[in-house]
Amino acid sequence: MDTVTTERPPLAERVAASPGDLLEQIAREYGVSTLEVVHSLPAEQGTVVSGEAFADIMQDITTWGDILFLIHNGDIVLECTGALPAGSFGHGYYNIHGESPIGGHIKADNCKAIAFVARGLKRVSMSVQFYNGAGDAMFKIFVARDEQRELKPDQVAKFEALRARYAG
Repeated sequence: MDTVTTERPPLAERVAASPGDLLEQIAREYGVSTLEVVHSLPAEQGTVVSGEAFADIMQDITTWGDILFLIHNGDIVLECTGALPAGSFGHGYYNIHGESPIGGHIKADNCKAIAFVARGLKRVSMSVQFYNGAGDAMFKIFVARDEQRELKPDQVAKFEALRARYAG
């Protein structure tokens, strides 16, 4: 019996060829962490920096206005829109509270990498993604869109400036 086996392309080729595919889906296909997929992004699509920049990056994002805060795991994709409140450290957490629907307690010490990701097929999205030691996304913060579903230019500029500051 003849069986045809199809070799899949190397991860970097797969990622570059499919800018509209979910990073988590590619990770499942290849049996790797989502962070490993992010590391395979072409340079113009992804920049990964140390999780040590967690507090500084979060503080910068508090100046962006309304953003999309997203948690994506195997069981849920949870989206929340609002301004990111300033945070402070206490009791082992980075605590965010304020006049926003976004609030809670984040184990910042678990953040080992932060990725600046700009990709998409028909419509580019830009996000700052926070990863734990297992390479799983803790959460993602997306540049918001306006009424015409276009990325807000002021947030794009802030995203690019923040990425440039840490990429160097």
